[in-house]
Amino acid sequence: MRNIKLTIEYDGTGYHGWQIQPEVRTIQGTLEEKIGVIAGEQISLVASGRTDAGVHALGQVANFKTESRIPLGALKRGLNSLLPDDIAIKRVEAVSHDFHARFSARSKLYTYRVFNSKVSSPMERNFSWHVPERLDLGKMREAARLLLGRHDFSAFRAAQTENLNPVRTLMVLEIARKRNKIIQFRIRADAFLKHMARNIVGTLVDVGKGKRDPECLKAILGARDRTQAGMAAPPNGLFLVEVDY
Repeated sequence: MRNIKLTIEYDGTGYHGWQIQPEVRTIQGTLEEKIGVIAGEQISLVASGRTDAGVHALGQVANFKTESRIPLGALKRGLNSLLPDDIAIKRVEAVSHDFHARFSARSKLYTYRVFNSKVSSPMERNFSWHVPERLDLGKMREAARLLLGRHDFSAFRAAQTENLNPVRTLMVLEIARKRNKIIQFRIRADAFLKHMARNIVGTLVDVGKGKRDPECLKAILGARDRTQAGMAAPPNGLFLVEVDY
């Protein structure tokens, strides 16, 4: 029995998220089907985290255990030949039996892309959130600094989500204006609550629009109440970039 680690890139536009669901197209379901064809057995794929519908990945990590002896290079080539064009296997590695894509992870890095222009872009519609209002990056960065460190992020998790421990360590929260009218958020944490990254971005965009004062982030964290934070940014601007082990 081998434990195989995959590093995966995908465009999540045409999928109902990572997790298998009945009668809808998912990343996990598509991958498990193709791996099963090559391995000649039914496998169960475990991901570092379940991305939502429309969310993308540049470096999602998943693992599965198999009795198949197919060489790793042949497995990679075979999968990429069978998978649709919006999913690609970047790396295939044999790892120790105790490796678990989710529980072995030490941190994750996400990026979020905002297309900040009065006129929307058809080319960006699946890969960014169109925000036509002018955004004050200075105030957004001031607010972002208040979220760094170890906090109870209950105010930034999905409503009615039950997590035993809502405390997370936010290591990086950077905001930069790129070319082509893109504002990019880089967010690294030891782990993420459901919708945490999107809720943080949505709240910081409110600050950038002048709807909230940067100092309000202290009160939002302290309230531990989802209704106090801003709307969740749409899923299409979010990318899982890498998982650190």
